[in-house]
Amino acid sequence: MRFTLNISLYSKDLIFHSSAMINSQRKLLFNIYIGFCCSEVILPKLSICSQFSVSSSYQSSEDPGAFAVATNGEPFPWYHLRLPNSVIPLHYDLFVHPNLTSLDFVASEMIEILVRDTTQFIILHCKDLEIMNATLQSEEDLRDKKPGQKLHVLSYPAHEQIALLVPEKLMADLRYYVAIDFQGKLANGFEGFYKSTYRTLHGETRIIAVTDFQPTQARMAFPCFDEPLFKANFSIKIRRESRHIALSNMPKVKTIELQGGLLEDHFATTVKMSTYLVAYIVCDFNSVSGTTSSGVKVSIYASPDKWNQMHYALQASLKLLDFYEKYFDINYPLPKLDLVAIPDFGPGAMENWGLITYRETSLLFDPRTSSVSDKMWITKVIAHELAHQWFGNLVTMEWWNDIWLNEGFANYMELISVNATYPELQFDDYFFDVCYAVITRDSLNSSRPISKPAETPTQIQEMFDAVSYNKGACILNMLKDFLGEEKFQEGIIHYLKKFSYRNAKNDDLWGSLSNSCLEGDFTSGGICYSDSQVKSDTLAFLEENKIKEMMTTWTLQKGIPLVVVKQDGCSLSIQQERFLEGVFKEDPEWRALQERFLWHIPLTYSTSSSNTIHRHILKSKTDTLDLAEKTTWVKFNVDSNGYYLVHYEGHGWDQLITQLNQNHTLLRPKDRIGLIHDAFQLVSAGRLTLDKALNLTRYLQHETSSPILLKGLSYLELLYHMMDRRNISDVSENLKRYLLWYFKQMIDTQSWSDEGSAWDRMLRSVLLRLACELGHAPCIQKATELFSQWMESSGKLNIPTDVLKIVYSVGAQTTAGWNYLLEQYELSVSSAEKNKILYALSTSRHQEKLVKLIELGMEGKVIKTQDLAALIHAIARNPKGQQLAWNFVRANWTDLLKKFDLGSFAMRTIISSTTSFFSSKDELQEVKQFFESLSAQGSHLDIFQIVLETITKNIKWLEKNLPTLRTWLLVNI
Repeated sequence: MRFTLNISLYSKDLIFHSSAMINSQRKLLFNIYIGFCCSEVILPKLSICSQFSVSSSYQSSEDPGAFAVATNGEPFPWYHLRLPNSVIPLHYDLFVHPNLTSLDFVASEMIEILVRDTTQFIILHCKDLEIMNATLQSEEDLRDKKPGQKLHVLSYPAHEQIALLVPEKLMADLRYYVAIDFQGKLANGFEGFYKSTYRTLHGETRIIAVTDFQPTQARMAFPCFDEPLFKANFSIKIRRESRHIALSNMPKVKTIELQGGLLEDHFATTVKMSTYLVAYIVCDFNSVSGTTSSGVKVSIYASPDKWNQMHYALQASLKLLDFYEKYFDINYPLPKLDLVAIPDFGPGAMENWGLITYRETSLLFDPRTSSVSDKMWITKVIAHELAHQWFGNLVTMEWWNDIWLNEGFANYMELISVNATYPELQFDDYFFDVCYAVITRDSLNSSRPISKPAETPTQIQEMFDAVSYNKGACILNMLKDFLGEEKFQEGIIHYLKKFSYRNAKNDDLWGSLSNSCLEGDFTSGGICYSDSQVKSDTLAFLEENKIKEMMTTWTLQKGIPLVVVKQDGCSLSIQQERFLEGVFKEDPEWRALQERFLWHIPLTYSTSSSNTIHRHILKSKTDTLDLAEKTTWVKFNVDSNGYYLVHYEGHGWDQLITQLNQNHTLLRPKDRIGLIHDAFQLVSAGRLTLDKALNLTRYLQHETSSPILLKGLSYLELLYHMMDRRNISDVSENLKRYLLWYFKQMIDTQSWSDEGSAWDRMLRSVLLRLACELGHAPCIQKATELFSQWMESSGKLNIPTDVLKIVYSVGAQTTAGWNYLLEQYELSVSSAEKNKILYALSTSRHQEKLVKLIELGMEGKVIKTQDLAALIHAIARNPKGQQLAWNFVRANWTDLLKKFDLGSFAMRTIISSTTSFFSSKDELQEVKQFFESLSAQGSHLDIFQIVLETITKNIKWLEKNLPTLRTWLLVNI
């Protein structure tokens, strides 16, 4: 994957890992399509390529009669975005020598190719590289040591391609060897082969060189067949100075000493893999290491001053790798696995085979400053990236339209692996937010199918979002619940074994899950099942090979279904419709938006009369179910394992609310969370009144489950922030009074410590943060006292980690405290602490301080560029910073595009976070005009429509629900 960052709504935080994920999740990129691949090489002299500014959207000429024009004016022999399959790579022999002083590199490669169809040209991907020389040898030439024939090189920057024209046709079924000498600059961003810096405790700035290639940036480091289907083996050599070390996918096999004190490291040849998984690093990091039960050496690398922050990651990696080997029944295929904390990194992490790279916040755990939420995040990201060593690396999607096969599975395997290895973290309760985070996106008309065509790099980047990551994981969890855990596990083992070192697509997964026997287990015309416990209805379903039919309704159409239930005695009428937030049933467009949407929904339900879980597949718009006995209430979507919402018509909601108030424990804990979630979502769709959803939360004073309390609290807090940002002061003040009154006992019993279970600690953090934000005097007094003691100790006092961010945030409200925090931010070597400080700084009510933060983020020295998107997001959440952040983005759009590619996760975060809180028609018009101006310049993203729909939804929500909220508060305070 690429792990996308968790920005305070998660979710891919950049700075804060505690709420819900903003789209994208993992992997994220930056491309301004500037071609720099060499236009031609004919003579022995160098041919310097100039840069060409090209539109950020590819100009694809799909007309067979059309032709592309190379940079030198000659016809370019290929006009498609995708490479031809007439030539395939078998092996790359790659040499790289980066200079960390001049910040450039020289390199060479020899690519062994197999010609499948006779051709007179070879098309490769290449971006921002200068080709010095290119030659071709046949197998006979290589054997006889004949010099290679020089190749004519054409460049077509619009498609990031070069063409190697050969003097004589390459014959089918023969192997050839292409040798290319090239050079380039270490990139300034976060992709390709780029430079990263860190500062030592003594204030020295040091430079390292690191790669990040997913999805389409390997071409920035070496000319290659940069598509996932073109798997090959790689032999890598890296030249370096003696003060550095070099790391790559495979173990180092030897080091050669060269003249001038340089060293050249040779690494073992990789297994067969895609170009985006190639990785190499030149750095001066230290490491800690351990060995798994199967003998794999696992090492954690970080800058030297962070040695004491590496140990938890090592422990977690060893446990998780052992778990995956047993669960998948496939040994990790490489002899070593390195996990490296990179000081400057775009995504949360990247699963390069054998050399996984991480943001420091996603790998390093500082016992002094890392909270239980930080531990949860680190464990989750490590689990995600290790799952990719099988899902994504061993078996890779054929094309980026099915990236969910990588990312959805990795997200799903977080749930399975962390529950097994760290049960004390209760990760299955965290998994709710994985699904709930994407439902908000998926309930907009601008959502997309899980599997969707994507051709240009920008389109491919946009596939790394909550739909691929979260929805992918949620439908897999739903399918697992339907098939049974053992049956599902057998199916994915079959899938991994069958397609090892190959590529796969959706249908391959469904085929494996329909019949999880290995090829050798088949009898003529038969189907084998090893799980004797598989439910009879499930077995029948498998025998009919209906999994594909069912699951394509989830992967090939967008949106999420709403199941409407009406009980009449012992009869249940059920119907499905498309769930849409912000579009009400009475709206004229509602009916048209429902057309042609139909899911095969594996329903589950229980009743007040029995704990039995009943199952039914709803494949039609409507159906009727008969209950075995009379029952007071019925609850669908047991344990919230299904990816659908439920609305209970008639007295259904009233009966469930009554049950919660009388004895909430008769409903399963996960069902109680599901009821709270669905109720507030239904309010946004106009299907349930807000007062009824609020009445449902009244039982929470009797609730003892921390995850449920957090869910209920999150919706009430959301209402408060909406009113506060709109300056609807009477309602925001009443909400503040209500929250402090209703949760007072819970707040007052919280200790300022790190005691308790993981979820109790996370609840404490949220309750105390909210209490201080709402001006609760005892909370502010305690936080102020701790902050003063911390300042007096020159930052050496150990404050409990779960309340550290709260203490910093209260301290940041004074000028002296804010300035001191900024000083400590510069000095800290703990990324966890820097995150908390930066969040605290962004809560200031003084706009000049917020402006200073943005200036520091744009400068990129004190506040790194990697943290700029999260910083803007945090400032936009501050009522005093929302308009400031939005004005900044509009005024500095061009400068932001110099730092981040248009389709990158960072830019999507910046766009979404500065606009999605808007809720007035004037704001909607302002945003719309800005997006229209960008689209007119050729800059268009799917996020534009998502934002516009979100603002429209906010406007309609207020119009419909503000009077109800105002009245309800007056009655209930």
